[in-house]
Amino acid sequence: MRQSAAVLCHDDRSLRTLEGTLEHLGIEFTNCRSEQHALESIMSGNCSALIVDFDLPGAREVMRMADLLPESQKPNLVAVASRAWPGTGEAFQSGAGRILYKPVDPELVRESLKPKRGSKSNRRRSARYEVKTLVYLELESGTVPAVSIDIGEHGLAIQASDALPMGTDLPFRCVLPGTRVTLHGHADVIWASDQGRAGLFFSKLAPAARKQLRNWLHKRSKQKDKNDVSGLMPPEDAQVCFAATEDEA
Repeated sequence: MRQSAAVLCHDDRSLRTLEGTLEHLGIEFTNCRSEQHALESIMSGNCSALIVDFDLPGAREVMRMADLLPESQKPNLVAVASRAWPGTGEAFQSGAGRILYKPVDPELVRESLKPKRGSKSNRRRSARYEVKTLVYLELESGTVPAVSIDIGEHGLAIQASDALPMGTDLPFRCVLPGTRVTLHGHADVIWASDQGRAGLFFSKLAPAARKQLRNWLHKRSKQKDKNDVSGLMPPEDAQVCFAATEDEA
């Protein structure tokens, strides 16, 4: 089956270069006109690459959500940006494995889309760690408790007693184990299974709370490396939500 690439970019010059290069490589070019279109394309499981222009609003959230996909479904994540753009680290933290600067060089495009041997995923920049703590979700029906499975900088996986409804911007709170820090924020339920397992994407998290989470994760990374934790990945029976998210507060 022919490979395809979802491209979220509104720069005409970059689009022409990307389309021509992908066609030369035998990769079908999908021009995504919105964040939702890009997410729908990669959620279909048919995309081998996602190329996002980080000069666009919402680019970071699209990349982050793509980075939460199962390894078997995750496309090659590539960021495009202006040379004067200051957020190189931000792009990598969002999951990008490569950054292409404008004007886009066709040879670098080809290089960025080459599969990397000997590694399941060299794109993941944000590790997730197994953790057990109570998580409280504020649904319309009331407060629902759940137990966390693992947590990372951009989201966490949980296990509830019943199936959770898909939803966006849900208030949540949880205590980071071994600390007195309580994370308060909002999250999107981006996938949910009939058995009560669900994946949450942090749609809003105060800068102070995100800093505390990063510090906690950094300490955990020194204790033991668990980059292969897959609890955030949706099981086969999970429903997946591709709603676009807002930036954190």
